[in-house]
Amino acid sequence: MVGADRTLAVLAALATYTHGVSLEEITSALGSPKPTVHRALSALRRAGFASQDGLGHYVLGDDFLRLAFAHHEGRPDHVRVQDTLVSLAARYGETVHYTVLDGVSVVYRSKVDPPRGAMRLTSVVGGRNPAHCTAAGKLLLSSRLPDHDSVAAWVGSRELERRTDKSVTTADELHQELELIRGRGYGVDDQENEPGVNCLAVPVFLTSPITPSGAVSVSALAYRTPLSTLVDDVDTIRGMTGAPR
Repeated sequence: MVGADRTLAVLAALATYTHGVSLEEITSALGSPKPTVHRALSALRRAGFASQDGLGHYVLGDDFLRLAFAHHEGRPDHVRVQDTLVSLAARYGETVHYTVLDGVSVVYRSKVDPPRGAMRLTSVVGGRNPAHCTAAGKLLLSSRLPDHDSVAAWVGSRELERRTDKSVTTADELHQELELIRGRGYGVDDQENEPGVNCLAVPVFLTSPITPSGAVSVSALAYRTPLSTLVDDVDTIRGMTGAPR
Protein backbone atom coordinates (compact mmCIF):
# COMPACT_ATOMS: atom_id res chain seq x y z
CA MET A 1 0.00 0.00 0.00
CA VAL A 2 1.30 3.42 -0.94
CA GLY A 3 1.86 5.72 2.01
CA ALA A 4 -0.59 8.59 2.43
CA ASP A 5 2.19 11.18 2.40
CA ARG A 6 3.51 9.90 -0.94
CA THR A 7 0.04 9.82 -2.48
CA LEU A 8 -0.62 13.38 -1.38
CA ALA A 9 2.74 14.48 -2.77
CA VAL A 10 1.85 12.96 -6.14
CA LEU A 11 -1.59 14.64 -6.04
CA ALA A 12 0.00 18.02 -5.27
CA ALA A 13 2.51 17.58 -8.09
CA LEU A 14 -0.21 16.51 -10.50
CA ALA A 15 -2.10 19.74 -9.81
CA THR A 16 0.79 21.77 -11.23
CA TYR A 17 0.47 20.16 -14.67
CA THR A 18 -2.73 21.61 -16.09
CA HIS A 19 -2.20 19.98 -19.49
CA GLY A 20 -1.26 16.57 -18.12
CA VAL A 21 2.02 14.87 -17.32
CA SER A 22 3.65 11.56 -18.18
CA LEU A 23 4.67 9.01 -15.57
CA GLU A 24 8.33 9.66 -16.41
CA GLU A 25 7.98 13.43 -15.98
CA ILE A 26 6.21 13.31 -12.65
CA THR A 27 8.62 10.64 -11.40
CA SER A 28 11.56 12.88 -12.31
CA ALA A 29 9.93 15.93 -10.70
CA LEU A 30 9.37 14.09 -7.43
CA GLY A 31 12.65 12.24 -7.40
CA SER A 32 10.88 9.03 -6.43
CA PRO A 33 11.05 5.50 -7.81
CA LYS A 34 8.75 4.96 -10.78
CA PRO A 35 6.88 2.00 -9.18
CA THR A 36 6.10 4.09 -6.10
CA VAL A 37 4.73 6.98 -8.16
CA HIS A 38 2.79 4.57 -10.36
CA ARG A 39 1.13 2.97 -7.32
CA ALA A 40 0.19 6.41 -6.01
CA LEU A 41 -1.32 7.38 -9.37
CA SER A 42 -3.24 4.11 -9.49
CA ALA A 43 -4.67 4.81 -6.03
CA LEU A 44 -5.69 8.31 -7.12
CA ARG A 45 -7.31 6.92 -10.27
CA ARG A 46 -9.35 4.44 -8.23
CA ALA A 47 -10.59 7.31 -6.06
CA GLY A 48 -11.47 9.41 -9.11
CA PHE A 49 -8.85 11.98 -8.14
CA ALA A 50 -6.70 11.34 -11.24
CA SER A 51 -7.33 10.14 -14.78
CA GLN A 52 -5.44 9.61 -18.02
CA ASP A 53 -6.04 11.45 -21.27
CA GLY A 54 -5.82 9.97 -24.76
CA LEU A 55 -2.04 10.30 -24.77
CA GLY A 56 -1.66 8.43 -21.50
CA HIS A 57 -0.82 11.60 -19.58
CA TYR A 58 -2.14 11.95 -16.05
CA VAL A 59 -4.48 14.82 -15.12
CA LEU A 60 -6.57 15.68 -12.09
CA GLY A 61 -9.77 13.65 -12.06
CA ASP A 62 -13.28 15.02 -12.33
CA ASP A 63 -14.23 13.78 -8.85
CA PHE A 64 -11.36 15.71 -7.29
CA LEU A 65 -12.29 18.87 -9.22
CA ARG A 66 -15.95 18.49 -8.24
CA LEU A 67 -15.06 18.25 -4.55
CA ALA A 68 -12.60 21.15 -4.77
CA PHE A 69 -15.03 23.47 -6.52
CA ALA A 70 -17.89 22.52 -4.20
CA HIS A 71 -15.70 23.35 -1.22
CA HIS A 72 -14.56 26.60 -2.83
CA GLU A 73 -18.10 27.70 -3.61
CA GLY A 74 -19.17 26.99 -0.05
CA ARG A 75 -16.49 29.15 1.54
CA PRO A 76 -17.32 32.70 2.70
CA ASP A 77 -16.77 35.25 -0.04
CA HIS A 78 -14.01 37.13 1.79
CA VAL A 79 -12.06 33.89 2.19
CA ARG A 80 -12.43 33.05 -1.49
CA VAL A 81 -10.82 36.32 -2.58
CA GLN A 82 -8.05 36.36 0.03
CA ASP A 83 -5.32 35.03 -2.25
CA THR A 84 -6.23 37.64 -4.87
CA LEU A 85 -5.96 40.42 -2.30
CA VAL A 86 -2.55 39.20 -1.20
CA SER A 87 -1.31 39.11 -4.80
CA LEU A 88 -2.58 42.61 -5.55
CA ALA A 89 -1.09 44.07 -2.36
CA ALA A 90 2.27 42.55 -3.23
CA ARG A 91 2.14 43.78 -6.83
CA TYR A 92 1.22 47.39 -6.11
CA GLY A 93 2.66 47.84 -2.63
CA GLU A 94 -0.67 49.29 -1.50
CA THR A 95 -3.64 48.25 0.63
CA VAL A 96 -6.30 46.07 -0.98
CA HIS A 97 -9.88 45.53 0.24
CA TYR A 98 -12.81 43.27 -0.47
CA THR A 99 -15.95 45.33 0.10
CA VAL A 100 -19.71 44.76 0.01
CA LEU A 101 -22.60 47.21 -0.17
CA ASP A 102 -24.90 47.50 2.84
CA GLY A 103 -27.58 50.15 2.42
CA VAL A 104 -25.91 53.54 2.15
CA SER A 105 -22.50 52.25 3.24
CA VAL A 106 -19.76 49.92 2.15
CA VAL A 107 -18.46 47.36 4.63
CA TYR A 108 -14.88 46.08 4.51
CA ARG A 109 -15.03 42.29 4.61
CA SER A 110 -11.30 41.77 4.15
CA LYS A 111 -8.16 43.89 4.08
CA VAL A 112 -4.59 43.09 3.09
CA ASP A 113 -1.80 45.58 3.68
CA PRO A 114 1.32 45.61 1.51
CA PRO A 115 3.90 43.08 2.70
CA ARG A 116 6.61 45.56 3.60
CA GLY A 117 7.90 49.09 3.60
CA ALA A 118 4.66 51.02 3.11
CA MET A 119 2.37 53.17 5.22
CA ARG A 120 -0.83 51.35 6.24
CA LEU A 121 -4.30 52.81 5.85
CA THR A 122 -6.62 53.19 8.82
CA SER A 123 -9.48 51.08 7.41
CA VAL A 124 -10.47 48.01 9.44
CA VAL A 125 -12.35 44.80 8.66
CA GLY A 126 -15.98 45.41 9.58
CA GLY A 127 -15.56 49.16 9.21
CA ARG A 128 -17.85 51.30 7.09
CA ASN A 129 -17.63 54.27 4.76
CA PRO A 130 -20.28 56.16 2.79
CA ALA A 131 -20.94 54.38 -0.52
CA HIS A 132 -21.28 57.58 -2.53
CA CYS A 133 -17.66 58.68 -2.04
CA THR A 134 -15.76 55.39 -2.32
CA ALA A 135 -14.68 53.61 -5.50
CA ALA A 136 -16.18 50.30 -4.38
CA GLY A 137 -19.39 51.90 -3.18
CA LYS A 138 -20.02 53.79 -6.41
CA LEU A 139 -19.15 50.71 -8.46
CA LEU A 140 -21.66 48.57 -6.58
CA LEU A 141 -24.30 51.31 -6.67
CA SER A 142 -23.92 51.51 -10.45
CA SER A 143 -25.50 48.06 -10.80
CA ARG A 144 -28.22 48.78 -8.24
CA LEU A 145 -29.26 52.27 -9.36
CA PRO A 146 -29.69 52.17 -13.16
CA ASP A 147 -31.29 55.59 -13.69
CA HIS A 148 -31.72 59.05 -12.20
CA ASP A 149 -35.01 58.17 -10.49
CA SER A 150 -33.47 55.25 -8.62
CA VAL A 151 -30.50 57.40 -7.59
CA ALA A 152 -32.83 60.14 -6.33
CA ALA A 153 -34.88 57.57 -4.39
CA TRP A 154 -31.71 56.14 -2.84
CA VAL A 155 -30.53 59.60 -1.78
CA GLY A 156 -34.02 60.61 -0.58
CA SER A 157 -34.02 63.49 1.84
CA ARG A 158 -30.51 62.75 3.10
CA GLU A 159 -27.62 65.13 2.71
CA LEU A 160 -24.74 63.22 1.14
CA GLU A 161 -21.75 63.66 3.40
CA ARG A 162 -18.92 65.75 2.00
CA ARG A 163 -15.88 63.82 3.20
CA THR A 164 -13.50 65.97 1.16
CA ASP A 165 -13.88 68.86 -1.24
CA LYS A 166 -13.97 66.28 -4.08
CA SER A 167 -16.91 64.25 -2.75
CA VAL A 168 -20.11 64.09 -4.79
CA THR A 169 -22.96 65.49 -2.74
CA THR A 170 -26.06 65.57 -4.97
CA ALA A 171 -28.21 63.00 -6.75
CA ASP A 172 -27.36 64.63 -10.10
CA GLU A 173 -23.61 64.34 -9.51
CA LEU A 174 -23.93 60.77 -8.29
CA HIS A 175 -26.08 59.75 -11.27
CA GLN A 176 -23.49 61.16 -13.68
CA GLU A 177 -20.71 59.30 -11.89
CA LEU A 178 -22.63 56.01 -11.96
CA GLU A 179 -23.23 56.42 -15.70
CA LEU A 180 -19.48 56.76 -16.24
CA ILE A 181 -18.80 53.67 -14.13
CA ARG A 182 -21.30 51.56 -16.07
CA GLY A 183 -19.63 52.58 -19.30
CA ARG A 184 -16.06 51.71 -18.26
CA GLY A 185 -16.71 48.85 -15.83
CA TYR A 186 -14.71 50.08 -12.83
CA GLY A 187 -15.02 52.70 -10.09
CA VAL A 188 -12.56 55.30 -8.92
CA ASP A 189 -12.21 57.49 -5.87
CA ASP A 190 -9.96 60.47 -6.51
CA GLN A 191 -9.37 61.54 -2.88
CA GLU A 192 -13.17 61.73 -2.42
CA ASN A 193 -13.32 59.79 0.84
CA GLU A 194 -10.00 60.68 2.43
CA PRO A 195 -7.50 63.39 1.44
CA GLY A 196 -4.35 61.96 -0.08
CA VAL A 197 -5.85 58.53 -0.77
CA ASN A 198 -7.18 57.39 -4.14
CA CYS A 199 -8.70 54.07 -5.10
CA LEU A 200 -9.75 51.90 -8.04
CA ALA A 201 -12.36 49.13 -7.67
CA VAL A 202 -13.47 46.29 -9.93
CA PRO A 203 -16.48 43.99 -9.46
CA VAL A 204 -16.29 40.43 -8.15
CA PHE A 205 -18.95 37.88 -9.11
CA LEU A 206 -18.87 35.18 -6.44
CA THR A 207 -22.59 34.41 -6.13
CA SER A 208 -24.04 35.46 -9.49
CA PRO A 209 -22.70 35.85 -13.04
CA ILE A 210 -24.74 39.04 -13.42
CA THR A 211 -24.79 40.91 -10.11
CA PRO A 212 -21.49 41.57 -8.31
CA SER A 213 -21.26 40.14 -4.82
CA GLY A 214 -18.77 42.83 -3.90
CA ALA A 215 -15.76 44.72 -5.13
CA VAL A 216 -12.00 44.41 -4.86
CA SER A 217 -10.24 47.74 -4.59
CA VAL A 218 -6.65 48.94 -4.55
CA SER A 219 -6.39 51.92 -2.19
CA ALA A 220 -3.22 53.93 -2.65
CA LEU A 221 -1.51 56.99 -1.22
CA ALA A 222 -1.81 59.50 -4.05
CA TYR A 223 1.77 60.76 -3.84
CA ARG A 224 3.11 57.22 -4.15
CA THR A 225 0.69 55.63 -6.61
CA PRO A 226 -1.29 58.20 -8.61
CA LEU A 227 -4.80 57.26 -9.68
CA SER A 228 -3.66 57.41 -13.31
CA THR A 229 -1.23 54.55 -12.61
CA LEU A 230 -4.06 52.33 -11.37
CA VAL A 231 -6.31 53.30 -14.29
CA ASP A 232 -3.55 52.51 -16.79
CA ASP A 233 -3.19 49.09 -15.16
CA VAL A 234 -6.91 48.33 -14.82
CA ASP A 235 -6.81 45.39 -17.24
CA THR A 236 -4.17 43.71 -15.09
CA ILE A 237 -6.26 44.28 -11.95
CA ARG A 238 -9.31 42.88 -13.71
CA GLY A 239 -7.34 39.87 -14.84
CA MET A 240 -6.07 39.15 -11.33
CA THR A 241 -9.59 39.32 -9.88
CA GLY A 242 -11.38 37.58 -12.73
CA ALA A 243 -13.51 40.66 -13.41
CA PRO A 244 -14.90 40.99 -16.97
CA ARG A 245 -13.11 43.41 -19.29
